Amino acid sequence: MSDRPVIFWFRDDLRLADNPGLAAALAMGTPIILLYVLDEDSKESRPLGGASKWWLDKSLRALDERIAAKGGKLILRKGRAETVLAELVNETNARAVYWNRRYGPARKIDERIKKALKANGVEAESFNGALLVEPFAMKTGAGGDYKVFTPFWKALQASLVIPEAAPEPREFKSFGKLKSEDIADWELHPSKPDWSVGMARVWTPGELGARKRLREFLKETITGYAEGRDRPDEDRTSRLSPHLRFGEISPHQIWRAASHAQEAGEAPARDIQKFLSEVAWRDFSHHLLYHDPQMGHLSWRRQFEDVDWRTGSKAELEAWRHGQTGYPIVDAGMRQLWTTGFMHNRVRMIVASFFAKDLLVHWRKGEEWFWDTLVDADEANNANGWQWTAGTGADAAPYFRVFNPMLQGEKFDPNGAYVSEWVPELSKLPAKWIHAPWDAPANVLAEAKVVLGETYPKPIIDHDFARKRALAAYKSSTQETSA
Repeated sequence: MSDRPVIFWFRDDLRLADNPGLAAALAMGTPIILLYVLDEDSKESRPLGGASKWWLDKSLRALDERIAAKGGKLILRKGRAETVLAELVNETNARAVYWNRRYGPARKIDERIKKALKANGVEAESFNGALLVEPFAMKTGAGGDYKVFTPFWKALQASLVIPEAAPEPREFKSFGKLKSEDIADWELHPSKPDWSVGMARVWTPGELGARKRLREFLKETITGYAEGRDRPDEDRTSRLSPHLRFGEISPHQIWRAASHAQEAGEAPARDIQKFLSEVAWRDFSHHLLYHDPQMGHLSWRRQFEDVDWRTGSKAELEAWRHGQTGYPIVDAGMRQLWTTGFMHNRVRMIVASFFAKDLLVHWRKGEEWFWDTLVDADEANNANGWQWTAGTGADAAPYFRVFNPMLQGEKFDPNGAYVSEWVPELSKLPAKWIHAPWDAPANVLAEAKVVLGETYPKPIIDHDFARKRALAAYKSSTQETSA
């Protein structure tokens, strides 16, 4: 009996340290099969976008190297997870399958798998390896789920108990030779063309890259985070989001390290607490998705599905996607996204507001573009961020709040450094004019070698007109619902 192996199924937890499911599997003391399944066939499993595939390719390779260094092997297989696991259990006579839980629509896959395994006499256990607190463990005083972040955050702080870190395995006792697919055959890395060069310059996917990023953030960047996190020109954000997305680091690891930095006097308490609240916002997003699995494609406030959304012209959509809207802060963000697979959080709100309110195109279409182009595309965070900005979600900015791209640029990129970096054709404009170049005097434009409509596009839509149109459309939807 002791020679029957246990399967540990990696998913969004591509790390060895502080991995509770992996630690529990190893504690059984039997040979272990380390498995990753690329499931693009199950209807509840959303296929990864292009940027996320690029990250997954690098992260799996990094994980495989770490496992091999400890005497193990990562088994790669592609197909419906239910089929792949059933076949592997039969092939190896495995006694158990362990994994860390998911909280979106894909949890239905896990429920079916667990039921089928247990029916066949195979142990199936799951653990929390992704969140500070699981969604079903957080209840309001009335016993319901949370819909507003502030009370969620207060309740989480009051009840949170950070467990001891699950130990990193010293070595693996592998189970014989098993067929494993070649990751190169999965073609996760883009080709014809390879558009990932910019991403490779700024990211180091993998568990060791995640740890290094956390250390550098807490040592070099955290001071001033509370105010500086909104400044794309300074970029004081942690850049940990893709590492969290793929589980190369756990929120508990981050919490422990940040709390230690505060207690040791290595970082200001105000900055640490603000940072931890952002980690908790991720938990809140998963809390919302758990209680509303359709949040990824339907407005959380369902009445806003009835907004008279425009389809948007092909020219408008292409201008937004490729940073050619004529609004510098919007264009800078979209170009940063296209080049690096990332966009500063404040700018995400600005470009999402422009899409959903200035262009009045359903937020879902913008979310889909982010899903394909962000390296940190997370099913819960992505939808929650878009819905917050569009005014359709829980704890959302009121529907009548419309970001003014010029004022946002002036406030959060006051010297124009962010725009100058990503929209270099405007880099010679003085900061006074860089966020609204159409207002610049002719001689200033000429000196900066800016010809609107030629070297840089004119705005594709008038913001004041678009704002009034959006407010009318949203107001009409709310009135129809209350009628």
